[in-house]
Amino acid sequence: MIEGMNMVGTVLGQTLTIYAGLLILRVLLTWFPMIDWYKQPFQALSQITDPYLNAFRSFIPPLGGMDLSPILAILVLQIAGDLIVRAF
Repeated sequence: MIEGMNMVGTVLGQTLTIYAGLLILRVLLTWFPMIDWYKQPFQALSQITDPYLNAFRSFIPPLGGMDLSPILAILVLQIAGDLIVRAF
């Protein structure tokens, strides 16, 4: 039973790590204005990451044209991942 719980924690931690990587990729791709976010694979990336990022954008306004909400979003995701791995 303990080994199964440990595996669940590992899988959840790895899933959050992959999602954090997708968030970083999303942020880096915003530096390229020629990307069409309505075409694949960019549309899929946007659909996966934007709901989570929008939760942070709702209370962190852009400062000087820079969107700082992804920094907090990734930080929260990493903290959650660490807590999950430690809990299991």
